[in-house]
Amino acid sequence: MQTVGKTESIADALKARREQLAELVDFPVILWSGTSIPRNFAANKYLFRASSHFLYFAGLPLENAAIRLEAGRLELFMDEPAPDSALWHGEPPSRQAIAERIGADHAYPMAYLKSRTDGAGTIPVQDAATRSLQSHFLNRMLSPSTNLSGVDRKLAEAIVSLRLTHDAAALAEIRRAIAISAEAHRAGMAATRNAKTEAQVRAAIEGVMIAHNATPAYSSIVTVHGEVLHNDQYHHGIQPGDLLLVDAGAETESGWASDITRTWAAAGQFSATQRAIYNVVLAAHDTCIAAMRPGVEYRDIHLLGAKVIAEGLVDLGILKGQPQDLVDRDAHALFFPHGIGHLLGLDVHDMEDLGDLAGYAPGRVRSDRFGLNYLRLDRPLQPGMVVTIEPGFYQIPAILNDSERRAKYHDAVNWERLSDFSDVRGIRLEDDVLVTETGTEVLTATLPIEIEAIERLS
Repeated sequence: MQTVGKTESIADALKARREQLAELVDFPVILWSGTSIPRNFAANKYLFRASSHFLYFAGLPLENAAIRLEAGRLELFMDEPAPDSALWHGEPPSRQAIAERIGADHAYPMAYLKSRTDGAGTIPVQDAATRSLQSHFLNRMLSPSTNLSGVDRKLAEAIVSLRLTHDAAALAEIRRAIAISAEAHRAGMAATRNAKTEAQVRAAIEGVMIAHNATPAYSSIVTVHGEVLHNDQYHHGIQPGDLLLVDAGAETESGWASDITRTWAAAGQFSATQRAIYNVVLAAHDTCIAAMRPGVEYRDIHLLGAKVIAEGLVDLGILKGQPQDLVDRDAHALFFPHGIGHLLGLDVHDMEDLGDLAGYAPGRVRSDRFGLNYLRLDRPLQPGMVVTIEPGFYQIPAILNDSERRAKYHDAVNWERLSDFSDVRGIRLEDDVLVTETGTEVLTATLPIEIEAIERLS
C-alpha cells in the first residue's frame, strides 16, 4: 500500500507518485490532459474533465496541457492563453505560476514537446482531437487504450499498480466526495416527500453537489424504474407505492469520485413485499463487507453475495432449490445480473478506460457465464483499495421475459410467487469500502442503510 503522511501537502503527494512511477518504468512518460468537446457548436462545449492519468500525477485539471515525467522529474507543456481569452474567461494564471503550483521542474510551450518525445510511453486520451495530437507528437498511431502494446502497455501496467491502492492524499479527497454525496442523498430523501417527478429529486441531490463546488461523478440515477440499471431518464412521475432507486456520487474539483446507492419508498414506508426484498439485498451487502479483508478474492465476495441473495429468494419462495446449486447454475442472475461492485478512485469505475487491465489480475479474463460476465473486478483485495459493494434485486423484462431463459430455469423460479412482488421493480444498496490491513472501513457509513433509518429520513 502506498503511504503519504497526513501532514504532507498535495504537492508532496504528487511528487511521491512521480517518484514511485520512476521506480517502475525506465523510459520517459508523456501524459496529455485532453480538451473539452463541443455540445452542438464550437463555442458551446461540454464541461471539461481532464484525463484521470494526467490528474494523478499533475493534480490540476488543466486543459490542453501535457506533462513529461522522467526519473521523478516533471516538465509541463502548455501554451499561454490566447489574447482574447481573458475577455471571456477572466485573467488566467501564467504557465509558470501553474508549473510552480504542481511542482514542475520546467515549463514550456506545447510545441517544444515535439523535441522531447523519443522513446516515450503514453496513455491515449478519450477525446479524438487529443488522440490525434498525441499521434502527431509521438510520430506513431496510437492503439485504443484497451489494446495497448510496447511501452504504452508497460506504462499502463505501472500506473495500474500505483492507482490500485490509495495514498492518504487520495483517501482524503475520496472522503470529501463521499461526505458531499451523503449530504446529497439526505437532501434527495427529504425532497421526495413533496416531489412529483424524479427530476425534482435529482435537482435536490445535484444541487447539494453544486453547492460544494463538486460535480456528479457520473450521470445520476434517480428513478422509480430501478429495473433499468443505468437509467438516465428523469421524467417519470412518482406515485405513493413506488420505490425510488438513487445511485448518485459527487466528484471533487481534483477529480476524485464517490459512488453511493440507496433505495427508499416514495411514501416514506416500505410495503411488506418491498421490505422483504430489501432485507435480502441488505443481507447480501452486510455479509459481503463482513467477509472482506486483504488476500480475499473479490470474485469470491461476488459469489458470496449471489449465494445470500439466492438463499433469501428461496426463503421467500421466489427461487426453488438449494442456494449453492442455484448460484452454480446462475439462476440468481435472473434477479442480480451485474457484478458486486468495482474499483473506485479518480474514475467511478476506476481505470476502466484501460479495459480489464486494472480490474482483472494478470492472466485472468472475463467469464462467459451469465452470473459472472459483468464482474468488473477480479483480483485479490489489497490494503488501500477502495471498492464498492452493491448487490441488488431487479425485475428486468428483457431477462425475465426471455423465452430461452424461462425454459432453462423453468424448475428454478416460482413465477406465480414472483407476481406477489410486483411492487419491487429494483432495489440496489451500495457503499464505498476501504480495505485496511486487518479488514475494512465503510467510508459511506454516515449515510444510513437500515430500513428503519431510511424510513425516518424519507
